[in-house]
Amino acid sequence: MVWWLVLIILFAALMILLLTGLPVAFGFFALNMIGVLWFWGGVAGFKQLILSLEASLTTFTMVPLVLFVLMGEIMLYSGVGIKSMDVIDKWLGRLPGRLAIVSVGAGTLFSALSGSAMATTAMLGSVLTPQMEDKGYKKQLSMGPLMASGGIAMLIPPSALAVFLASVGEISVAAILMAGIVPGLMLAIFYFLYIVIRCIAQPELAPAYDPVRVSFGGKLLLLSRYVLPLAIVIFLVIGTMLLGVATPSEAAALGAFGAFVLAFFYKGVNGQMLRKTVAGTVKMSVMLLMIIAGSTAFSQILSFSGASRGLVQLVTGLQAPPVVILIGMQLIIFLLGCFMEPGSIIMITIPIFMPIVRALGIDPVWFGALSMVNLQMGFMTPPFGLLLFTMKGVAPAGTSMKDIYGAAIPFLLINLLMVVLMILFPRIALLLPSII
Repeated sequence: MVWWLVLIILFAALMILLLTGLPVAFGFFALNMIGVLWFWGGVAGFKQLILSLEASLTTFTMVPLVLFVLMGEIMLYSGVGIKSMDVIDKWLGRLPGRLAIVSVGAGTLFSALSGSAMATTAMLGSVLTPQMEDKGYKKQLSMGPLMASGGIAMLIPPSALAVFLASVGEISVAAILMAGIVPGLMLAIFYFLYIVIRCIAQPELAPAYDPVRVSFGGKLLLLSRYVLPLAIVIFLVIGTMLLGVATPSEAAALGAFGAFVLAFFYKGVNGQMLRKTVAGTVKMSVMLLMIIAGSTAFSQILSFSGASRGLVQLVTGLQAPPVVILIGMQLIIFLLGCFMEPGSIIMITIPIFMPIVRALGIDPVWFGALSMVNLQMGFMTPPFGLLLFTMKGVAPAGTSMKDIYGAAIPFLLINLLMVVLMILFPRIALLLPSII
């Protein structure tokens, strides 16, 4: 059978399975079993499938994924870091749109602690949205920054999704983690500038109010008590990798240990917290590992059937420059983001795209970082971006999905600008990976 027909049949079958509501991992496993019977010769093929799944999961690169999930669960259920929002607020003074800026600052800080975009958005939204509502903030400026800054968690370590993408795409885990830091921080700066400029131009969006006055010494005391300890945990993850003294697995272990110690000192450790942390870690880790196993087998079936090779030959035979093909692949990821969650998009696209990326001589780390920013856009893209529904769950009564869509659009445009800048200047993503 010709390769393109195989590719069409496999993807049509996959889409039908996903449309039935079957979980993504189970859909891939069902399709993989059919592929094994079709291409690998029945029983012997199933034995090979089991060996492939074992090889894909019993690898040291999976360790950071589980530990990053554990670190995020500790931060989520212990309540560590909530006080830091109040500290950031006191340091901002009378800056226009200060609560919206607090959401960006706190979101960026928590992104380097939790690694979960949905958890960060839910936590910040439940705390800050009522405050902004009380101060008279308009919905477009109260909800947009929360969703956008929560999405930064996908880029800045500890990002379980980045480890997931690296595992599926066979990219260096350390490199892909480092590649997201500069784009993530640049996005935070862009959000900050947008909020300030918008509030100066339209003061009615975020009415000014007199903050509680705190002396400079008091601010320093609050900073040292509630923010600097969090910075230590961030250093244990990011700093140790940048200095070259720890591998991603070791840095993830240090970060999880540091998060637990911090939670203990802030008296956030108790029986209920431990139960929720362990249950959440097991649930999330098993889901991600099953998806990776299914994706690995799917990649092998595509390769064995000749579909991957045929697609690579077709694309490389085109006369279009590699950057045009790169933009086309990113456009596909963006469009899928309007309807699917990032893990599913990675499973569907990365096994197909990575052979093309390598054949065209495109840097896999650069491509991975671009895809992560693009996936963050998908998290906020109407109609089915998951952060939109997360925000709906914590938004004030009477908030419509139209309000949430409108709040997300300006920040989507900022993300699009980031993607363009990364295509024009690959060094944005490759600077820190080149250091390590």
